[in-house]
Amino acid sequence: GGTVLAGRKAMILAALAFGGAALWLTLPREGTPAGFIPYLDARVVAQGARIYEAHCAACHGENLEGEADWEIRRPDGRLPAPPHDETGHTWHHPDAQLFFMTKYGVAPLVGEGYQSDMPAYEGVLDDAEIIAVLAFIKSRWPEEIRHWHNDLNRLTDSGG
Repeated sequence: GGTVLAGRKAMILAALAFGGAALWLTLPREGTPAGFIPYLDARVVAQGARIYEAHCAACHGENLEGEADWEIRRPDGRLPAPPHDETGHTWHHPDAQLFFMTKYGVAPLVGEGYQSDMPAYEGVLDDAEIIAVLAFIKSRWPEEIRHWHNDLNRLTDSGG
């Protein structure tokens, strides 16, 4: 019941916190105001653009626009691929959560039984490649959105 679900959510949050902290400690943070996504590093962003084109653009769009009607469930109950630009909700999630969803898929975060067309990229992309894709995506957001996202990262980094 609810206790099991609460326990799972607590474990996921702990894993996110630990994973985010581990990545934060191991990744270069030069030029990154908050979080661990190095969106100001042109080399990483260029690598992320290439990986995004190869693995993400088919669903999320060449310009991060997502699929049409992305907020409306299809007949199979699944949602279309959301945009990763400022019109979507990607920037509503801190770095650790974005990394976790990309690496392990959405279902472990949302809950058992959740179905999504979003594949888990564990075993397909390594951690640095996932981070490069996230850097590319974040580099494309307007400055105001990036500022808001950095504030979100500061809050989650401090446990707020």
